[in-house]
Amino acid sequence: MTIDRRDFLAAGAAAMSLLALPGGALAAARAKPLKLLVLGGTGFLGPHFVEAARKRGHTLTLFNRGKTNPDKFSGEDYRDIEQLHGDRKTDLSALAGERQWDAVLDTSAYIPADVTRSAKLLAPKIKQYVLVSTISVYAKNDVPSDENSPLAVLADPTVDKVSNETYGGLKALCEKAAEAELPGRTTVVRPGLIVGPGDNSDRFTYWPARADRGGEILGPGSAQDPTQFIDVRDLAAFLLTTIERGQFGIYNADGEPGTLTMGALLRESQRASGKKSSVTWVPADFLEAQKVSAWGDMPAWIPARGEYAGFGRTSVSKARAAGLTYRPLRETVRDTLAWWRKLPEERRAKPKAGLSAQREGEVLAAWHAQEKRGG
Repeated sequence: MTIDRRDFLAAGAAAMSLLALPGGALAAARAKPLKLLVLGGTGFLGPHFVEAARKRGHTLTLFNRGKTNPDKFSGEDYRDIEQLHGDRKTDLSALAGERQWDAVLDTSAYIPADVTRSAKLLAPKIKQYVLVSTISVYAKNDVPSDENSPLAVLADPTVDKVSNETYGGLKALCEKAAEAELPGRTTVVRPGLIVGPGDNSDRFTYWPARADRGGEILGPGSAQDPTQFIDVRDLAAFLLTTIERGQFGIYNADGEPGTLTMGALLRESQRASGKKSSVTWVPADFLEAQKVSAWGDMPAWIPARGEYAGFGRTSVSKARAAGLTYRPLRETVRDTLAWWRKLPEERRAKPKAGLSAQREGEVLAAWHAQEKRGG
């Protein structure tokens, strides 16, 4: 595990201050309820973090525009949650004044200027700024990345439009913006594909939902192909751990490399669905010739070769040492499918990722035809 000097000094200072506490005070300090501010909080990751923090007895304030799932935490059951409305681009007035929080979780950092604006305002009011970034900040994927790998650099650092081309570079600049305003007091967590109940991207969900239709399933590449993702609840728990322990620095938060394969994902999807199905594994080269795209048409999968040779092997050793834990893949698949089944039929009829049933059938037919020709 590699620790940079800044992380070492921050960790050392924190450790020395805790050792100076009188007997029993260390446990009390860790158990003390915290006041937490969440920027966002009602999308996908936010609600899971909120629920985890509530169970641990922490006090929560949510700041958002009130547009995404505005009724998520409404009603008598959520009277303990304070909800402030504003816009991090144009109106942060609800966060002004003398109020203070122990930590802020920023789940909606996409544009560096937005991070600078919120971090500058909050710097005198908080002890820790936790920013959710992404492993897409890394410049290259041809080798496994760790927290010290080179980051993506934008040709135009002033760009303020998020796209596939700018996403990683903008996130890297968001990290720098937070650290610039709160030097030594930031925690950057870089997750990979976040999956589980509530994920409206349908990327991971495509596989258990596909198994639930039964029949012949097109499996990309081979059953041994690696993949990597993290259950949203495991990520939320780790974010909370970094706050409760006062851990600063940068952490990759993804699945344990070498433990997740496409074969395991599809097997668990079939198991969870209980429907009669089979998987036909189709080589990557054939899929490419059929214009079936990795990741888009075949979610959670990229052939681990060439410029993507490091796919599925991002290092998480630093986060594991800092408290990141995982639930079984079976649980993630089962709960995701249960959530999917409860969605309205019209929503499930229009998945946002993966091949349509018609297109999948066409590709499978083309593959079987080639097999018959002995190609």
